[in-house]
Amino acid sequence: MAVLVYADSLEGKIPKSSYEAVYYAGKVAEATGTEAIALTVGELDNDALEGLGNYGVSKVYNVKGGQIKNFDSEVYTRIVAEAINSSGADIVVFSHGYVSKSVGPRLSAQFKTAMVVGIIDYPNTDDGFSVKKTVYSGKAFAYVSITSEKKILAVQSNTFSPETSGNVATVEELNVDAGTGKVNVLEVSKETDKVPLTEAGIVVSAGRGLKAPENWTMIEEMADLLNAATACSKPVADVGWRPHAEHVGQTGLTVRPNLYFAIGISGAIQHLAGVNGSKVIVAVNTDAEAPIFKAADYGIVGDAFEVVPKLIEAIKKL
Repeated sequence: MAVLVYADSLEGKIPKSSYEAVYYAGKVAEATGTEAIALTVGELDNDALEGLGNYGVSKVYNVKGGQIKNFDSEVYTRIVAEAINSSGADIVVFSHGYVSKSVGPRLSAQFKTAMVVGIIDYPNTDDGFSVKKTVYSGKAFAYVSITSEKKILAVQSNTFSPETSGNVATVEELNVDAGTGKVNVLEVSKETDKVPLTEAGIVVSAGRGLKAPENWTMIEEMADLLNAATACSKPVADVGWRPHAEHVGQTGLTVRPNLYFAIGISGAIQHLAGVNGSKVIVAVNTDAEAPIFKAADYGIVGDAFEVVPKLIEAIKKL
């Protein structure tokens, strides 16, 4: 009996969302009287692996191998399945994202177990095992009782605030015959020196109110000053003003930053579905009746071309 948590990595580094998942797994293990074990895949610094103990796990399985150079959901499913069997885990934790969406359902079918995603609170184990999750694009909550012997949980990012303990985890290399993947990555194209949107604590987002793509320079300047990520609404991405990778909303990325700026965005329900988990929303719009103001914690009725430069100057003074 154990809690196994998959700790994702990005270019040899462990992202914030993984630390949150590891911390959550540690708390679940503590509540259920068992141990938490992390699973990592790829070449990672040993100090980083041992450091996961600082967030609540006692052991780390690390899987290496040429067949896992690129992500393949079938290969990763075999890896996680082997880790489940090796650890005897009856609870498996993911950070809710690409891996949980592609690997979690495969594991659920293989082990004939329940899977719950979008979890935003620790389990209630007083009478069985139930979890709280978001539903209807974050407009409501549901309490789900899990009765299967094994349980797969995917926690919502930027929901839990890890506390460190100073502990060090033991690292064990896990040998897995995961087979050969079917995915062959031909090319990777990405922006460098940018804060990943899903990892950002602050997001500066803009919409059609900016009128033209060349006006995004002030949005980028503001984001750089705040060490924030830039984002946009769907119409902006659709017309090619900004890359689709920046599109947040129901059909784009879901973000839950500590602070979200919505500049020149009206606040259609599809957009709010992707950002309403933000801890604080600040809206700037010329239309006082724009729906975004109903969701915002702070609102400025004004022209973005007047407001944003003033915000930039204020940030520079700080």
